[in-house]
Amino acid sequence: MQPRNMSMSGVVDLAAVKAAGEAKAKAEQARAEAARQAAQGGGAGPAAGAVPPSALVLDVDEAGFERDVLQLSAEVPVVLDFWAEWCQPCKQLSPLLERLVTEANGRLVLAKVDVDANQMLMQQFQIQGIPAVFAVVAGQVLPLFQGVAPEQQIRETLAQLVQVAEERFGIIGIEVDPEAEGLGPAEAAEIPAGPYDALLEAAVVALDAGDLGGAVQAYKNVLADDPANTEAKLGLAQAELLARVQHMDPQAVRAAAAENPRDPAAQIAAADLDLVGGHVEDAFGRLVDTVKVTFGDDRDAVRVRLLELFEVIGADDPRVSAARTALARVLF
Repeated sequence: MQPRNMSMSGVVDLAAVKAAGEAKAKAEQARAEAARQAAQGGGAGPAAGAVPPSALVLDVDEAGFERDVLQLSAEVPVVLDFWAEWCQPCKQLSPLLERLVTEANGRLVLAKVDVDANQMLMQQFQIQGIPAVFAVVAGQVLPLFQGVAPEQQIRETLAQLVQVAEERFGIIGIEVDPEAEGLGPAEAAEIPAGPYDALLEAAVVALDAGDLGGAVQAYKNVLADDPANTEAKLGLAQAELLARVQHMDPQAVRAAAAENPRDPAAQIAAADLDLVGGHVEDAFGRLVDTVKVTFGDDRDAVRVRLLELFEVIGADDPRVSAARTALARVLF
């Protein structure tokens, strides 16, 4: 893993991510939800897990690398800046990276590594010269560039990094709470929220009655007016999953999956059954394994379904984080 000058297009073929619309839409909805919550102000308070802008830039050492970089990279792409106090180019690049990451507003985190104090990390990354910049996405390391690059080139590279994280893995970043450092709610974009309790209650009633089509429509009615409604997004994902398996013959589906390990449709159907049956890790593992042996549109179909199943379980579940890392290992 030699550091070298390269953009993200040299690491990942973005043209291959042509079936990523669904994952990207979900990422955009999640960001809209973060903005809506910020607009509600002090009465509602920041969402759980929101961080101040200063938390987007952190110093990392060998002892905290797994927690502060590898684990965090399942939630947000982490940009690694290898630097040293005596390095003059580093003093030019580091402030630029800090500014660009802060402008990304939670879609990126910058982790700064002092090579003099962290010789083991320098050796593990085979750093031959500094500044050297890497990224970590879902536990996978990507070399970005070495030396000082023009600002526009760095902007483009970071934008591609955000795009890859969203479209391939559904990683949308972390919520930033501007009030934590003096920015009031009036400075946040105002996204009106409406009273959806009746529609959400109708969806629950429909689910209890076995009317999955009615539940799906009720959740869609909420999302049509409020695309970032977290409860509706989760409910829709669950209702659609139940609707898909409602008329399946489990024995036939599992037999087809066993006989056709490379058939994406067979494996997707079996994964749906796995998840409904509570076998979450089996469902995730089945689809990750299918991604390994499929290509093109078939691979994208499996990947998108896996992201949908992540939505059913929830991003905070450790099984989702583990599956994201496994998916990254297959795709990169």
